[in-house]
Amino acid sequence: MSVEYKIGEKLRQLRESKQMTIEQLAERSQCHVDQIRQIEDGALVPSLTPLMEISRALGVRLGTLLDDDPIEGPVVFKSAESPNVIRFSGKDPMATSSNLDFYSMGSGKRDRQMEPFMIDVKPRSGEAPPLSAHEGEEFIFVLSGAIQINYGKSTYQLVAGESIYYDSVVPHDVHAKGDENARILAVIYAPS
Repeated sequence: MSVEYKIGEKLRQLRESKQMTIEQLAERSQCHVDQIRQIEDGALVPSLTPLMEISRALGVRLGTLLDDDPIEGPVVFKSAESPNVIRFSGKDPMATSSNLDFYSMGSGKRDRQMEPFMIDVKPRSGEAPPLSAHEGEEFIFVLSGAIQINYGKSTYQLVAGESIYYDSVVPHDVHAKGDENARILAVIYAPS
């Protein structure tokens, strides 16, 4: 079973347990109805921002949508044994491909307050998507390659060994700089 399908199935179960229609969830989360249908049907997962908005509208933390079975105690991440990749399709509800491959480094940790990810960032093709914003904070450390962060009206370019820490309520976008892939460590905090 694909990660996308697991997230979609979990979303459907949570929505139905709250006796909420797709239209009601779309209104409460300020997401498009088609986007929620695509997630539930196991299509590509959108960017983190809609998932955060959906989880908030459902009254659950983001990790609830991303995890299989929460465990007590510490979680160890080994890149050689990394869990399934989550491919986010970005902010376009009609997107059919992914520029970001997320590896959850905290998957399974019960009641966590942060979401740590290792992310492979691919070069962007086509026009730049709109900036997105959500409550919380993000910390990004570049492991390899180069990235560009559009943050409000500012632009930051980072290479391996550099980092940025910002309030994610300011509209932002992260993408690979140039034609090469980049790899980053991202820690996202989103209040429940």
